[in-house]
Amino acid sequence: MADTSLSRRTFLAATGAAVTAGVISRTAAAANDRIRVGMIGTGDRCASHIADLGKLRKSSNVDIVAVCDVWKPNRESSAARVEKLFEAKPFQTSRFAELLARDDVDAVVIATPDFAHTPIMIEALKAGKDVYVEKPMSLTVEEASEALDLARKNERVVQVGTQRRSEGRWESARQLRESGQLGPITRVSADNCFNHARWARDYEDCKQEDVDWDAYLFNREKVPFDPKLLRRWHFYKMCTNGLSGLWMAHLIDAAHKAMDASYPTSAVALGGIYFWKDGREHSDNFHALLDYPEGFLFDWCMSLTNSLPTHYRIHGRYGTMDLEKGTWSGEGGDPSHPVAGGKLDTIPDANHMANWLDCIRSRQRPTADIEFGHQHAVATIMAAAALESGKRMRYDREKRTIYPG
Repeated sequence: MADTSLSRRTFLAATGAAVTAGVISRTAAAANDRIRVGMIGTGDRCASHIADLGKLRKSSNVDIVAVCDVWKPNRESSAARVEKLFEAKPFQTSRFAELLARDDVDAVVIATPDFAHTPIMIEALKAGKDVYVEKPMSLTVEEASEALDLARKNERVVQVGTQRRSEGRWESARQLRESGQLGPITRVSADNCFNHARWARDYEDCKQEDVDWDAYLFNREKVPFDPKLLRRWHFYKMCTNGLSGLWMAHLIDAAHKAMDASYPTSAVALGGIYFWKDGREHSDNFHALLDYPEGFLFDWCMSLTNSLPTHYRIHGRYGTMDLEKGTWSGEGGDPSHPVAGGKLDTIPDANHMANWLDCIRSRQRPTADIEFGHQHAVATIMAAAALESGKRMRYDREKRTIYPG
């Protein structure tokens, strides 16, 4: 049978030629100008974003005017939620280029499976849209760099969904670290672990006639319809780089924030499938070590087979910060240099989505700007590549390339 699937180039040309026709020049929006948002990828994460935007409808003067998803049930149920919250029916499509071509869409939220985050963001930036993109921002350094360069060239506002940057505890950690009370920081250690099959989404109701399969695979290998690829995409190498991108992105970005760090120098990793023999291609246990030129080691582990321990600690010569408990103490420190310890300063959390909307108006860079997304993308890609190759991976900041060595 002939392959009737669309290539990425053909797909974009067929459904959104207007997307790349030119960059829209926009200055800061007036406070009373409504921001019109399109949602691309309407699964579980997007449901949370729709709820957040609903709460901000009046205070941030925002509307959701369009929804895009390749799976009809997701798309229609999200459109119904949007209609209830915003009192108007949104435009619906399975093709993101159709949404990007619309003049009534100012900005987009991208909450697709990982492999589509940056490719869709690149097209959105070309179309002159501001972007909220979920983590991990990218699965390749090349696409991450292209998106960063486009955002700067076209003066677009990009907020990455690493919302820990809006949580006060990480700013408090940064301030305490900067005060020097813990002495030189040489290690940041973090675990986040689960012991239940949280990824095991039902796919019995996912029927081929309800899925725009070519749209889903727009930049992937053209394979026959498989509902597991849509509903349990977390399993597969064609869809994500595994636990590194899915989970370490949040934890490494928080370390970058607290430590005023940007790119690791090198990364090593080990992992494997030790228990969940459920068709996955990615490890269920993962351990990565990343070395930073700022003078510390980042040590991250994740297990899907045991829920202990879960922690986040910043280790200094004179003591330790515990970000899970919100405390710091002389534990583990040099006893000849005692520290008082106590609770971390209480800094209120900010609203991550509201910050994005505010910056769309002011044209300032948001809390989790695309520059920080580029940094966590590099770190998670390095760790994933180290696991896949069995080699230590290094990063060249000038050339923006990852290489073994």
